Amino acid sequence: MAEIVTGTLVSVFLERTTDTLASRFVHMFRARKDKKEQLSNLKMKLLAIDVVAFDAEQKQFTDPLVREWLLRAKDVVFDAEDLLYEMEYELPKSQVEAESQSATVKVWNSLKSSFFTSSENELESKMEQVIRTLKYLETQSGYLGLKKTSGVGIGSGSSSRLTYTSLPNESAIYGRDDDKEFVFRWLKSETQDNLSILSIVGMGGLGKTSLVQHVFNDPRIEGKFDIKAWISVPMEFDVLNVSRAILDTINGSTEHSIQKEVVQEVVQRRLKEKLTGKKFLLVLDDNWNENQSKWEQVQKALGFGAQGSRILVTTRSEKVAFTMRSEKHHLKVLKEDYCWALFAKHAFQSASPQPDPNFMEIGKKMVEKCNGLPLALKTMGSLLHNKSSFWEWENIMKSEIWDFSENESNVLPALRLSYHHLPSHLKKCFAFCAVFPKGYEFDKACLIQLWLAENFLESPLQKRSPKEVGEQYFNDLLSWSFFQQSGNEEEKHFIMHDLLNDLAKFVCEDICIRLGVDEPKGIPKKSRHFSFPTTRVYFDGFGCLIDTQKLHTFMPTDRRMYDPFCYYCFSWYCNMSLEDLFSKFKFLRVLSLSHCCDLTEVPKSIGNLKHLRSLDLSATDIEKLPDSISLLYKLQILKLNNCTKLKELPSCLHQLDNLHSLEFINSGVKNVPAHLGKLKNLQVLMSAFYVQKSKEFSIQQLGELNLHGSLTMHELQNIENPSYALEADLKNKPDLVELQLEWNDMMGSSSVDSTKAGDVIENLRPSKHLKKLSLRNYVGKKLPNWLLDNSLLNLVSLVLMNCTCCQRFPPLGLLPFLKELKIVGFDEIVRIDGDFHGNNSCSFKSLETLEFSNMSQWEKWEYETLAGGFPYLQELSIRKCPKLKGELPEQVVPLERLQIENCQELEASAPRALGLSLHECGKLHVEWAT
Repeated sequence: MAEIVTGTLVSVFLERTTDTLASRFVHMFRARKDKKEQLSNLKMKLLAIDVVAFDAEQKQFTDPLVREWLLRAKDVVFDAEDLLYEMEYELPKSQVEAESQSATVKVWNSLKSSFFTSSENELESKMEQVIRTLKYLETQSGYLGLKKTSGVGIGSGSSSRLTYTSLPNESAIYGRDDDKEFVFRWLKSETQDNLSILSIVGMGGLGKTSLVQHVFNDPRIEGKFDIKAWISVPMEFDVLNVSRAILDTINGSTEHSIQKEVVQEVVQRRLKEKLTGKKFLLVLDDNWNENQSKWEQVQKALGFGAQGSRILVTTRSEKVAFTMRSEKHHLKVLKEDYCWALFAKHAFQSASPQPDPNFMEIGKKMVEKCNGLPLALKTMGSLLHNKSSFWEWENIMKSEIWDFSENESNVLPALRLSYHHLPSHLKKCFAFCAVFPKGYEFDKACLIQLWLAENFLESPLQKRSPKEVGEQYFNDLLSWSFFQQSGNEEEKHFIMHDLLNDLAKFVCEDICIRLGVDEPKGIPKKSRHFSFPTTRVYFDGFGCLIDTQKLHTFMPTDRRMYDPFCYYCFSWYCNMSLEDLFSKFKFLRVLSLSHCCDLTEVPKSIGNLKHLRSLDLSATDIEKLPDSISLLYKLQILKLNNCTKLKELPSCLHQLDNLHSLEFINSGVKNVPAHLGKLKNLQVLMSAFYVQKSKEFSIQQLGELNLHGSLTMHELQNIENPSYALEADLKNKPDLVELQLEWNDMMGSSSVDSTKAGDVIENLRPSKHLKKLSLRNYVGKKLPNWLLDNSLLNLVSLVLMNCTCCQRFPPLGLLPFLKELKIVGFDEIVRIDGDFHGNNSCSFKSLETLEFSNMSQWEKWEYETLAGGFPYLQELSIRKCPKLKGELPEQVVPLERLQIENCQELEASAPRALGLSLHECGKLHVEWAT
């Protein structure tokens, strides 16, 4: 069972911190017991608000006064958190400043003078103000008739069971076969026009996007279009941004060359060049634009596609279809049978063979209340799946929320109920997502990091790591259908339905602000989370719109969360002084300046952001970080990915005791600072480590680090003693899943020591969890024993490049999950025999791609013992193997692509080399060159 987290508004942090601080104050200052009483008073007033907040959460949808009360209550709870953070910060700061003083009395005096003398009056005044506001809200709650709720909210009750499975497989779409066939007929219909447009029109939650997704990914249209592109149209329809989004999607990358002085004509010209003569299918998802002039400007370049090009549009508005002069197809609510099938799939996921009749009876009544809307059915089914008792189902069915009109809050009753029954800690995580635009693609790991920085992850018993808690929270929201899988499951990207985004925005209102969407009347004092679209290119500051200094979050948002291995992000320019930004918003917890093109220097004043927990400076031109970063005692996440001009990290990073994650993938940093290994909870993501002979940057440093993700180790010839490699302790780094070991290309050098290289690589044995391995320029005479003994059973990709002294292969055919194998530059290999295959009747049983290249002495591929090998091989490439003779193994018949290049001794044709006649080649694509 999940840990129970108490409190609708009051977090575990608040309760724990008020108690801890009170204890510390009394322990250090016997004469200041009034501080303990003040903190105790703060805690009691917070709890007095908290016990009625659950009732307010339900009534906010129908009572504007309760809604205003709840927003104000959330605001004062934020104030209390900020106050306690400040007090918590000052204590360790004072202790650090006092470290150089040996006497206990000096420590005591330092604490007293630096904190209680200089800050006492200001903090005491703030605390009194917070307590006064809490008293007022407590009184108002009585006038509003808010009821006290004992214990925890409904969603956190002990009778609820949270499941952690992913969303049910949505490969089937319920009740839309006729609609799907209509769209297919339209796509295949003959037309003399270069461009045809069809709008799928219907209210929110009907499944318009799901329908088009199924069509877009259907194998029946594979190969029918030269270009396929999908765009989630922003509500603020900007001609330049929409045109550029289409261009970037087609390119698969951002047009950085036109970032600074972006001209509409340039984008249109490049889009025209890409589409001219090409038959394309473009999806414009969730289009709200009713301005015909804007659409005509976007459409200019689209008209140059080849005959038969199509645009599919999803929209809630018939006016949009009229604006685009498109055909229309109206999507209707689901029929009764399909409604039950969809609901039952989510509500009774594991019921076997038949659900309890009593639950089915209530379920059918619930289906009627969902009015044929797929989103409501799916969300309600997921909610009830997480309720195990009959009375819970009955209470939800009888809830008065069903009787409230959707017009009262513009939120579907089914979605309100699902939100109402969420545990309080999940409500905070869900509501925070209102800071992201509609259609946004979430990266699971990045979102969890943001939740961590915002202090949303609570583990009262401290049994689990923050990452584990965040994983549970996300999986719970996925289980409740608040997120949906987007694309390939391995990519771990997710989306949120627009109506759920509306719900998040409703419950947050002024707390989460998106520039250009939410602030027509200004940014109110209650605002805490602020984002702006990078499609604006320039961030000009807030001007007179801003009326708050309490922001917790400042970050740019693209169409998806930033991936350090992907350059598909918009860059932007900051016209606001960072000094002004840092001084204005001193409560910032999350600060992202990623992809800010004109950021070359980080001001020293960043050290004043005492609340900062997450700092993202990725893809900027910074050359160094100021030492004042060591003052960010609360910092948990530091991202410096793709900072190519950054050459080194500050030596003081080890002073940041709370640092959980350090990322500098694809940066100019070659080494890590000394003593970083002292941070035992730190996870490091780095793409490269350069071994140097100096002790300061030796390979032993890696042994202290908790490495994650991917790592390339360069200059391994600089390891003077093979035992040093053992100290890197790679075998005990289970989260390091990709590894590249690289020596300098030293062939022809008299200093080549193949024996030492062999000893070094043996001591670099990776974890059994490794998935991708690459060896480059290795000068040993044999490959490591840990490839021979099958200790890397999870390996899916293996690249062996320029291992020129190696004389034989290990039994690679026994690696059960290996999908990709590339062997390049093995000058000593003369024949490949059964040892390579593993002398197994079914070797390489998962291999899909096999490449041999630059094998100057390879003469024969022996395969007599190979009975059932290569069952899934799709691509085979043999290049620059001039001495290879004979036929290739007949087991490679399932091939889809064969490339043979500069292999003069092979038979004169690809089919003969395969032992096949021409008619047996089937769909085989052959590339043959000598």
